[in-house]
Amino acid sequence: MSDKAHEQVVQRQFGEQAAAYLSSAVHAQGVEFALLQAEVAGRGDARVLDLGCGAGHVAFQVAPLVGEVIAYDLSAQMLEVVAGAASQRGLGNVVTQQGMAEALPFADASFEFVFSRYSAHHWSDLGVALREVRRVLKPGGVAAFIDVASPGRPLLDTHLQTVEVLRDTSHVRNYSPAEWLRQVAEAGLQTRSHTRQRLRLEFASWVERMRTPAVFREAILALQASVGDEVREYFEIAADGSFSTDVLVLWAER
Repeated sequence: MSDKAHEQVVQRQFGEQAAAYLSSAVHAQGVEFALLQAEVAGRGDARVLDLGCGAGHVAFQVAPLVGEVIAYDLSAQMLEVVAGAASQRGLGNVVTQQGMAEALPFADASFEFVFSRYSAHHWSDLGVALREVRRVLKPGGVAAFIDVASPGRPLLDTHLQTVEVLRDTSHVRNYSPAEWLRQVAEAGLQTRSHTRQRLRLEFASWVERMRTPAVFREAILALQASVGDEVREYFEIAADGSFSTDVLVLWAER
Protein backbone atom coordinates (compact mmCIF):
# COMPACT_ATOMS: atom_id res chain seq x y z
CA MET A 1 0.00 0.00 0.00
CA SER A 2 1.35 3.42 -0.94
CA ASP A 3 1.63 6.22 1.60
CA LYS A 4 -1.19 8.03 -0.20
CA ALA A 5 -3.46 4.98 -0.01
CA HIS A 6 -2.71 4.56 3.70
CA GLU A 7 -3.42 8.25 4.25
CA GLN A 8 -6.87 7.74 2.71
CA VAL A 9 -7.56 4.78 5.01
CA VAL A 10 -6.64 6.85 8.07
CA GLN A 11 -8.83 9.72 6.92
CA ARG A 12 -11.77 7.36 6.42
CA GLN A 13 -11.31 5.55 9.71
CA PHE A 14 -11.04 8.63 11.91
CA GLY A 15 -13.22 11.16 10.13
CA GLU A 16 -16.62 10.08 11.39
CA GLN A 17 -15.29 8.95 14.78
CA ALA A 18 -13.54 12.21 15.68
CA ALA A 19 -16.04 13.34 18.33
CA ALA A 20 -15.98 9.91 20.00
CA TYR A 21 -12.27 10.29 20.70
CA LEU A 22 -12.79 13.57 22.54
CA SER A 23 -14.99 11.81 25.13
CA SER A 24 -13.08 8.50 25.17
CA ALA A 25 -11.94 7.69 28.72
CA VAL A 26 -8.91 5.79 27.36
CA HIS A 27 -7.70 8.91 25.56
CA ALA A 28 -8.87 11.57 28.03
CA GLN A 29 -7.32 9.94 31.12
CA GLY A 30 -3.86 8.65 31.92
CA VAL A 31 -1.09 9.00 34.48
CA GLU A 32 1.27 10.08 31.70
CA PHE A 33 -0.44 13.48 31.50
CA ALA A 34 1.12 14.42 34.83
CA LEU A 35 4.54 13.41 33.46
CA LEU A 36 4.09 15.62 30.40
CA GLN A 37 2.95 18.55 32.53
CA ALA A 38 5.93 18.14 34.85
CA GLU A 39 8.29 18.14 31.86
CA VAL A 40 7.03 21.51 30.56
CA ALA A 41 6.56 23.16 33.97
CA GLY A 42 8.37 26.48 34.13
CA ARG A 43 8.70 26.63 30.34
CA GLY A 44 6.10 29.27 29.62
CA ASP A 45 7.86 30.33 26.43
CA ALA A 46 8.14 26.82 24.96
CA ARG A 47 6.63 25.64 21.70
CA VAL A 48 5.18 22.11 21.73
CA LEU A 49 4.22 19.82 18.85
CA ASP A 50 1.38 17.39 19.68
CA LEU A 51 2.18 14.89 16.95
CA GLY A 52 -0.79 12.81 15.85
CA CYS A 53 -2.92 14.79 18.27
CA GLY A 54 -6.19 12.92 17.73
CA ALA A 55 -8.84 14.73 19.75
CA GLY A 56 -6.22 16.98 21.36
CA HIS A 57 -5.93 15.59 24.87
CA VAL A 58 -2.17 16.15 25.15
CA ALA A 59 -2.50 19.66 23.75
CA PHE A 60 -5.20 20.55 26.27
CA GLN A 61 -3.14 19.23 29.18
CA VAL A 62 0.05 21.16 28.42
CA ALA A 63 -1.29 24.32 26.73
CA PRO A 64 -1.82 26.27 29.99
CA LEU A 65 1.87 25.79 30.83
CA VAL A 66 3.58 26.74 27.54
CA GLY A 67 3.64 29.45 24.92
CA GLU A 68 2.13 27.56 21.98
CA VAL A 69 0.97 24.06 21.08
CA ILE A 70 0.67 22.92 17.48
CA ALA A 71 -1.97 20.17 17.36
CA TYR A 72 -0.96 18.19 14.28
CA ASP A 73 -2.92 15.33 12.75
CA LEU A 74 -3.74 13.68 9.43
CA SER A 75 -7.50 13.85 9.99
CA ALA A 76 -9.17 17.16 9.16
CA GLN A 77 -12.25 16.16 11.15
CA MET A 78 -10.13 15.45 14.22
CA LEU A 79 -8.58 18.89 13.92
CA GLU A 80 -12.04 20.48 13.73
CA VAL A 81 -12.91 18.77 17.02
CA VAL A 82 -9.64 19.99 18.57
CA ALA A 83 -10.18 23.56 17.43
CA GLY A 84 -13.73 23.62 18.80
CA ALA A 85 -12.77 22.10 22.14
CA ALA A 86 -9.76 24.42 22.52
CA SER A 87 -12.00 27.43 21.92
CA GLN A 88 -14.53 26.20 24.49
CA ARG A 89 -11.73 25.76 27.04
CA GLY A 90 -10.25 29.18 26.37
CA LEU A 91 -6.97 27.76 25.06
CA GLY A 92 -6.09 30.38 22.49
CA ASN A 93 -2.51 29.13 22.17
CA VAL A 94 -3.56 25.81 20.59
CA VAL A 95 -3.13 25.96 16.81
CA THR A 96 -4.21 23.11 14.50
CA GLN A 97 -2.34 21.98 11.41
CA GLN A 98 -2.93 19.01 9.11
CA GLY A 99 -0.34 16.63 7.73
CA MET A 100 1.57 13.36 7.94
CA ALA A 101 4.09 12.41 10.63
CA GLU A 102 6.58 11.46 7.95
CA ALA A 103 6.60 14.94 6.36
CA LEU A 104 6.38 17.64 9.00
CA PRO A 105 5.79 21.10 7.47
CA PHE A 106 7.96 22.88 10.03
CA ALA A 107 11.41 24.42 9.90
CA ASP A 108 14.41 22.75 11.49
CA ALA A 109 14.70 23.28 15.26
CA SER A 110 11.16 24.66 15.64
CA PHE A 111 10.11 23.04 18.93
CA GLU A 112 11.36 22.59 22.47
CA PHE A 113 9.08 19.56 22.90
CA VAL A 114 7.44 16.94 20.67
CA PHE A 115 4.84 14.75 22.37
CA SER A 116 2.99 11.87 20.70
CA ARG A 117 0.36 9.70 22.39
CA TYR A 118 -1.44 6.70 20.86
CA SER A 119 -0.55 7.75 17.33
CA ALA A 120 2.66 6.02 16.20
CA HIS A 121 0.96 2.70 15.42
CA HIS A 122 -0.83 4.48 12.56
CA TRP A 123 2.32 5.92 10.95
CA SER A 124 3.31 4.31 7.67
CA ASP A 125 7.04 4.61 8.45
CA LEU A 126 8.13 4.99 12.07
CA GLY A 127 11.79 5.55 11.21
CA VAL A 128 11.08 8.42 8.81
CA ALA A 129 8.72 10.03 11.33
CA LEU A 130 11.31 9.80 14.10
CA ARG A 131 13.92 11.45 11.88
CA GLU A 132 11.43 14.24 11.25
CA VAL A 133 10.93 14.59 15.01
CA ARG A 134 14.68 14.99 15.48
CA ARG A 135 14.83 17.56 12.69
CA VAL A 136 12.14 19.83 14.14
CA LEU A 137 13.40 19.56 17.73
CA LYS A 138 15.79 22.21 18.96
CA PRO A 139 19.17 20.99 20.26
CA GLY A 140 18.48 19.68 23.75
CA GLY A 141 14.78 19.36 22.94
CA VAL A 142 12.71 16.57 24.45
CA ALA A 143 10.37 14.07 22.82
CA ALA A 144 7.91 11.73 24.54
CA PHE A 145 6.27 8.79 22.80
CA ILE A 146 3.35 6.94 24.41
CA ASP A 147 1.81 4.03 22.55
CA VAL A 148 0.48 0.52 22.86
CA ALA A 149 3.51 -1.77 22.67
CA SER A 150 4.01 -5.27 21.37
CA PRO A 151 5.25 -7.76 23.98
CA GLY A 152 7.96 -8.71 21.47
CA ARG A 153 7.39 -12.46 21.69
CA PRO A 154 6.17 -13.81 18.30
CA LEU A 155 3.08 -15.62 19.62
CA LEU A 156 1.85 -12.63 21.60
CA ASP A 157 2.85 -10.16 18.89
CA THR A 158 0.86 -11.99 16.22
CA HIS A 159 -2.24 -11.99 18.38
CA LEU A 160 -2.00 -8.29 19.20
CA GLN A 161 -1.42 -7.16 15.62
CA THR A 162 -4.29 -9.35 14.40
CA VAL A 163 -6.92 -8.02 16.80
CA GLU A 164 -5.69 -4.46 16.21
CA VAL A 165 -6.07 -4.59 12.42
CA LEU A 166 -9.43 -6.37 12.66
CA ARG A 167 -10.66 -3.58 14.88
CA ASP A 168 -9.09 -0.76 12.84
CA THR A 169 -7.90 -1.18 9.24
CA SER A 170 -5.67 1.90 9.52
CA HIS A 171 -3.50 0.08 12.08
CA VAL A 172 0.10 -0.40 10.92
CA ARG A 173 2.01 -1.90 13.84
CA ASN A 174 2.48 -1.84 17.61
CA TYR A 175 6.25 -1.91 18.05
CA SER A 176 8.09 -3.70 20.85
CA PRO A 177 10.28 -1.71 23.26
CA ALA A 178 13.35 -3.15 21.52
CA GLU A 179 12.09 -1.97 18.13
CA TRP A 180 11.40 1.48 19.56
CA LEU A 181 14.86 1.77 21.11
CA ARG A 182 16.56 0.76 17.87
CA GLN A 183 14.58 3.12 15.68
CA VAL A 184 14.94 6.03 18.09
CA ALA A 185 18.71 5.53 18.10
CA GLU A 186 18.85 5.21 14.31
CA ALA A 187 16.95 8.51 14.02
CA GLY A 188 19.69 10.26 16.00
CA LEU A 189 17.74 10.70 19.23
CA GLN A 190 19.05 9.69 22.65
CA THR A 191 16.70 7.61 24.80
CA ARG A 192 16.47 9.08 28.29
CA SER A 193 14.15 6.47 29.81
CA HIS A 194 11.42 4.02 28.94
CA THR A 195 8.80 2.41 31.15
CA ARG A 196 5.90 0.02 30.73
CA GLN A 197 2.30 0.59 31.79
CA ARG A 198 -0.75 -1.65 31.47
CA LEU A 199 -3.94 -0.46 29.83
CA ARG A 200 -7.33 -2.12 30.25
CA LEU A 201 -9.53 -1.96 27.14
CA GLU A 202 -13.25 -2.53 27.58
CA PHE A 203 -14.30 -4.39 24.45
CA ALA A 204 -17.66 -2.78 23.66
CA SER A 205 -16.40 0.81 23.78
CA TRP A 206 -13.09 -0.16 22.11
CA VAL A 207 -14.80 -1.44 18.96
CA GLU A 208 -17.63 1.09 19.02
CA ARG A 209 -15.15 3.97 19.06
CA MET A 210 -13.91 2.82 15.63
CA ARG A 211 -17.36 1.63 14.47
CA THR A 212 -15.79 -1.75 13.78
CA PRO A 213 -18.09 -3.79 11.48
CA ALA A 214 -19.92 -6.67 13.14
CA VAL A 215 -18.07 -9.29 11.08
CA PHE A 216 -14.74 -8.05 12.42
CA ARG A 217 -16.02 -7.81 16.00
CA GLU A 218 -17.14 -11.41 15.76
CA ALA A 219 -13.78 -12.41 14.31
CA ILE A 220 -11.94 -10.82 17.24
CA LEU A 221 -14.15 -12.61 19.76
CA ALA A 222 -13.75 -15.91 17.91
CA LEU A 223 -9.98 -15.49 17.86
CA GLN A 224 -9.88 -14.69 21.56
CA ALA A 225 -11.97 -17.77 22.33
CA SER A 226 -9.64 -20.06 20.41
CA VAL A 227 -6.21 -18.91 21.62
CA GLY A 228 -4.14 -20.85 24.12
CA ASP A 229 -3.73 -20.12 27.79
CA GLU A 230 -0.43 -18.26 27.31
CA VAL A 231 -2.09 -15.61 25.13
CA ARG A 232 -5.26 -15.48 27.20
CA GLU A 233 -3.35 -14.98 30.44
CA TYR A 234 -0.91 -12.39 29.10
CA PHE A 235 -3.63 -10.17 27.68
CA GLU A 236 -6.02 -10.96 30.56
CA ILE A 237 -8.81 -11.70 28.09
CA ALA A 238 -12.28 -11.65 29.65
CA ALA A 239 -15.40 -13.44 28.48
CA ASP A 240 -16.82 -10.23 27.00
CA GLY A 241 -13.65 -9.60 24.94
CA SER A 242 -12.12 -6.95 27.20
CA PHE A 243 -8.36 -7.29 27.58
CA SER A 244 -5.18 -5.63 28.85
CA THR A 245 -2.19 -4.57 26.82
CA ASP A 246 1.22 -2.99 27.34
CA VAL A 247 1.84 0.73 26.86
CA LEU A 248 5.35 2.10 26.35
CA VAL A 249 6.28 5.55 27.68
CA LEU A 250 9.59 6.55 26.08
CA TRP A 251 11.49 9.79 26.65
CA ALA A 252 14.18 10.90 24.20
CA GLU A 253 16.34 13.97 23.63
CA ARG A 254 18.02 15.56 20.67
